[in-house]
Amino acid sequence: MKQVMFRLLWVVMIAMATACGGKANNSKQQEQEPLLDTVQKEQPVVFGEMMNRDNCFIVVDKPALQLSVYENQDGDTVLIARYPVCVGKNYGQKEKSGDMKTPECTFENPFSITEIKDASSWTHDFGDGRGDILAYGNWFMRLKTPGHKGIGIHGSTNNESSVPGRGSEGCIRLLNDDLDELKSKYAFVGMKVIILKDE
Repeated sequence: MKQVMFRLLWVVMIAMATACGGKANNSKQQEQEPLLDTVQKEQPVVFGEMMNRDNCFIVVDKPALQLSVYENQDGDTVLIARYPVCVGKNYGQKEKSGDMKTPECTFENPFSITEIKDASSWTHDFGDGRGDILAYGNWFMRLKTPGHKGIGIHGSTNNESSVPGRGSEGCIRLLNDDLDELKSKYAFVGMKVIILKDE
């Protein structure tokens, strides 16, 4: 919202300067046009009220670095919540263990959460010299991703600055507070998870 307000203020300032100083030169006009287009295209995100957790599903948008929770409500798909994420360091469909890619699927053949484990004491060595450190937040939501093991949604202990971004080994990494909220309010075993492909 602050970004939108700043852009609106910037547009007003340019308009006032143009009105006071005569015609703007062509380069300034060219700068204004895309800025106006951006302000006009940006819409505030409206979140709906969850009615039934069992009707919710997750969509991970890799290009946008977002995890969204949707609910099917009387034939409509309603956005309930959205969080920034860190996904695989490398782009594209996961092919093998260790390729640093997050697996992708379709709405027709979604992944699903098979278990939600307490991961508050889990450690991992990222090979960056820090050794075995806490790394998963409080929860690990294991996903059924045919052909690949060990993929899940988890927190970012000791790596919160990586969210949003591309830096995981293939999992979906959230900020720890967001992960706690996702677990307490929305996630459940059997929940469908769709991971959109990189553009």
